[in-house]
Amino acid sequence: MILSASALDSIAACADTLRAGGLVGVPTETVYGLGADADNPAAVAKIFAAKGRPANHPLIVHVSSQDGGMSGVAHFAAQVPPFAQQLMSAFWPGPLTLILPRREGVGAAAAGGQNSIGLRCPAHPAAQAVLRALRDAPPGQTPVWGIAAPSANRFGRVSPTTAAHVDSELGPDLLVLDGGPCDLGIESTIIDCTRGAPVLLRPGSISRLQVEQACGQRVLSNEELAMQTQRGLEAPRASGTLESHYAPNATVRLMDAKALQTAVNLLGDVMHPAGSDTKPSIAVYARSALKRVPLSIHLRRMPDDAAATAHQLFAALRAFDAAGVKLIWVETPPDTLEWEGVRDRLQRASA
Repeated sequence: MILSASALDSIAACADTLRAGGLVGVPTETVYGLGADADNPAAVAKIFAAKGRPANHPLIVHVSSQDGGMSGVAHFAAQVPPFAQQLMSAFWPGPLTLILPRREGVGAAAAGGQNSIGLRCPAHPAAQAVLRALRDAPPGQTPVWGIAAPSANRFGRVSPTTAAHVDSELGPDLLVLDGGPCDLGIESTIIDCTRGAPVLLRPGSISRLQVEQACGQRVLSNEELAMQTQRGLEAPRASGTLESHYAPNATVRLMDAKALQTAVNLLGDVMHPAGSDTKPSIAVYARSALKRVPLSIHLRRMPDDAAATAHQLFAALRAFDAAGVKLIWVETPPDTLEWEGVRDRLQRASA
């Protein structure tokens, strides 16, 4: 059931459901999340069951922006390195997840059993309204300190960026708070803060350059950290970092502009007969202006701007699935920091 975030009783209804151990579809500025009380193992187990997600694949916990998110962090995290505190000050609330050492006895199910936990303070006003309602518990009830909320879709599939996407993916029995289309459209940047230096685990709308400028340290990859320390420090498992992820039903193939034009040329000028109801089997998502595109291809132009592409990416993939295509040809995004998040999602979608 979809509830408008602007309705007077919607926030309270969602908070009551979460407090009682239920699940709620929650809007954020990145994608819609499937939320549960992060300290309730039975509620968290419902997330894994609904998504078909392995129970050892950790979830990101969302905390309230009250006092800059510090109370929520203090509840879940055993310690916060100085560079992580700088990142919180610079980017929270916003699309940045920090992996921090987990306090013993809290959030174990949401953390996938690890001794670290991913924390984020979302910027979406509806998400923050629910988090504040949970923190401000009625007399006699324990505050809920955070919502474990992976993307509200089946495991490994395309993330939802509207309430309707969540409803179609997980069914009408789920309570979904409709906060409108997500502003950013791809998941948060994830920085591991458990190994003495900032390590990029997943790119997103906040670039590694922005992270470096905010904390005054170079952001490393797992491989660079191992080389610097001469130790194979095991990276924590993190949400959305599997090789194959964010995949539509159709097969995704990445090509440069030249290869894409060649592939289009090889199809020839095949046109559906007049009145045919045959659906196109191939979709093309490209920035370049392609020549002689057959009418049998479902063509959609990719924006030249990385942020605009991120905003529409998952919705575009879902639209191609809805059109019934079997193959999606995508022009490979530029190899620049600006496009890093979009490139990551498309590479995983095509894996």
